[in-house]
Order: sequence, then C-alpha cells, then structure tokens
Amino acid sequence: MKNRQIKNSLIKNSLIKNIQPYAAKIISSTALLNLKRYLFESKRRVLRQPHKIDVYLRINDPYSYLLVQILADFEQRFKVSIQFKTIMQLQDDMYPEVGMWHDNGFIDATHLAQLYGLKFPAQSPDNNLMRVQQGTHSLLRLESLSLEEGCDWQQINSIFAQYWFQQGLSSNDISLTDSMLVDQLINNEQDLAKQGHYMSAMLHYAGEWYWGLDRLDHLEKRLNGLNAHHEANSAEVLFNKTYADFCRQPRIAASQTDKKLVVFFSIRSPYSHLGLQQAIKLAQHYQLALEIKPILPMIMRGLPVPKTKKMYIFHDTKREAEKLGIDYGFVADPLGQGVENCYLLFSYAQSLGCEQQFVLNYAKAVNAQGIRSETDAGLKVIVQRSGMDWDYAKSILQNPEADKEWRQWAESNRLEMLALGSWGVPTFQYGDLVLWGQDRIGIIESVIRQDQLLFLRAG
Repeated sequence: MKNRQIKNSLIKNSLIKNIQPYAAKIISSTALLNLKRYLFESKRRVLRQPHKIDVYLRINDPYSYLLVQILADFEQRFKVSIQFKTIMQLQDDMYPEVGMWHDNGFIDATHLAQLYGLKFPAQSPDNNLMRVQQGTHSLLRLESLSLEEGCDWQQINSIFAQYWFQQGLSSNDISLTDSMLVDQLINNEQDLAKQGHYMSAMLHYAGEWYWGLDRLDHLEKRLNGLNAHHEANSAEVLFNKTYADFCRQPRIAASQTDKKLVVFFSIRSPYSHLGLQQAIKLAQHYQLALEIKPILPMIMRGLPVPKTKKMYIFHDTKREAEKLGIDYGFVADPLGQGVENCYLLFSYAQSLGCEQQFVLNYAKAVNAQGIRSETDAGLKVIVQRSGMDWDYAKSILQNPEADKEWRQWAESNRLEMLALGSWGVPTFQYGDLVLWGQDRIGIIESVIRQDQLLFLRAG
C-alpha cells in the first residue's frame, strides 16, 4: 500500500510539472491580459466612472518620494483621478533582508532621481520612528482631506521633502493617537494586501500594479491606448529613460580597462532571466569581460517567497520581457533538481569557455520554452545546444565531489554579494559600482561610456 501511494504521488507530481508550463503560458498570455483589460474598461464605461488610480505611499520610502514629485504633472497629462493611500508597516515575510533593502533603496533612488532630474537628499535621513509616525500622521490628515477636495500634490510633496531633508515636519503630532487616523492607516494596509500587493510606491489601475517611476511607462502606454491623454497628439511615454537608449549608441572607444562586468545570478529568478540577457548584450556591445556568479535561489536557502510576491514578479517580468524583446512566460520552474543540474554543470561549461551560452540556453529553456530541466530529456537538450558532451555531463551529475564543489562556490558567491551590500539577484558589479535589479543596467552603461570617454581624452 505504501509503495502504491509513493508511486501515485510521483505520477501526480510529474503530471503537475508537465501541466505547469502550459498553465503559466496561458496565465501570462497577451490574449488573457487583453480580455481582462477589456472587461475592466467595459465596466468603467457602463458605470460612467473616471479612470481611477490608487497610489500607496510610505513616508520613509524613497521611491514614494520620487513618485509624488511627478504625480501632479501626470494628472495634467492624463484624464485620471488619483487617490493616495498612506501606509507605514511593511509585510515582514516579503522582505528577507529589510535593512539591506532600505539601504539599497536610498542608493538606487539616488540614481533614479539623477536620471529624471528630481530632488533627493545627499544623505539618508535617520529612520527615526517618531519622525516616521509624525510624517505618516501628516499624510493621513491630507489623505482625509483629499477624499473631498482631491490630492494637493504640492502639500504632499512638501511633507515628503520635510522628512527626507530632515526639516521640521508640518504637524506637531509626534504619534498616531487619533483613533480615526489609526483606523484609516490599518484599512489602507489591509487594502493593499487584499488587492494583492506588499510594497509602497505602488499604483493600482484597473486590476494591474505599477511600481514607482520604473513601471510608469507601462501605465502611460495603457492610458494612451485608451485615449485617456488630454491632448490629441500627446500620446507619449516619458518614463522610459532606464531602457530607451540601452546599447543603441556606438562605442566611444575600444575598451581599455581591467574592469569587468559581473552579474550575480539565480537560474530560478525571473528578473535574472532578463538581467542576464541585458548583461550579455552590454558586455558584447562594449567588448567587456563578463563573469557570471550563480547563487542558490532564496527558497532553496530556506527564505520564504509568498504567493502574492511570486505572482506579481511573474506578471511584471512578462511585461518587462515584452518591452525588452525577450521571450518569457512558458515557464518550467527549475526549483530543486533543475537548479542543481544547472549549477552542477556550470564548472564543466566554464572549462569549455561556454558558460555564458550554457546559462543563457538554460535560462531560455526554463523561462520561455517550457523545458523541464530536472529530467534527462530536458537537460540533454540544453547541454547539447551549448556544445557540451551529454555523456560526460551525465557522469558529472553522478559525482558527489562535483555536487559538493558547486554548493561551496554558490555559497561563496552569495557571501561576496552580501559583502558588496546587496542581498538579491540580479546584482551587477562594474568596478566600484554595484547595482541591484535589471532596471539599473542602463546606469552601468552610462558609467562604461564615461570610462571610455576619459580613456579617449587621455589618449
């Protein structure tokens, strides 16, 4: 009886794994997305409602501060009604390294502020609980007024500026003592979770989420498609500076530097799938050495990845992939044996000098081609596409020493990444510049161009 139960369980798991890539393909399909959007828009028109956007703001979130600086102009460009909702607490299980996340957020927002010409402090303010409460209290009061009068973005921006530039906040209250405001805050945080998200600086429009300045381009395109812009000829996208010119300018000079591009990568990370291809493109364009440093996925290190976070990342990666011209969505999750197979064979690929091609083929297989890398049949396809010998690869898969070796270097890569001040993938390093997330690879390109320009002038 027990053997039969085990056999049935194995058959069931295999069936699920066979179905999952096709389910992912359907869920992420453009056809399904367009149907959802059609239903939301039809309902809005029937009910004669405006284009309504909810934006969730947190006083000590740098991305919220950047966002409030552009929302008044956004309202002028589009026929939208924006309502902001104040939050204060983060969901702990969504941020495994919350301290590092905050530190990185300040550095990252500095780059983003420079890119868009926005105000941002040179030093991070003290994350003092009393000041956070005071700023949150002030935002909640304005939020209550905005329900009747609309958002006063100038006042909202002023409160954020007072907090971020460590000025005296406008409210004399130093704690959340007003029971109505406390209830309002709790309702906002519960509403964010109920609607299916966990971060601040999030805009919610007709069933979809848009994060800060980095995802406003998707919202701009959506509203333009609905003719929701104010001027007949103003259907433009302004928030595309992170990617619009990526690798489209000719090299200034041949690379004469010992700097290399390093990418800390996880074969299971959807954003790593995008970041890897962008890194390869960047390295080839500027003739740079590229080093790939795989690390073990969070969930295989005992860290939680809640379903809400997983589904947002899945859908967000799909639209980012389409924007960048990268295939994604036919996903065969390599969690477990698929990840181990990839890392077991990585050193073999390195010995042949084809590690970039191997990891790229692997990422495409599991993210865009529905190939089950935990099976011999699927793995064989990836190995042979990469110019590697399948029989030799199979011998490595059975080698206990090879298994021990990859676990050691994967952990070493993770510790190196942590020492650089980053906790997640993809993380990019170019010289002293360390940036987290595929959204920032354009910043690396600008620094590379500066290096090449200096070399050209010096020559």
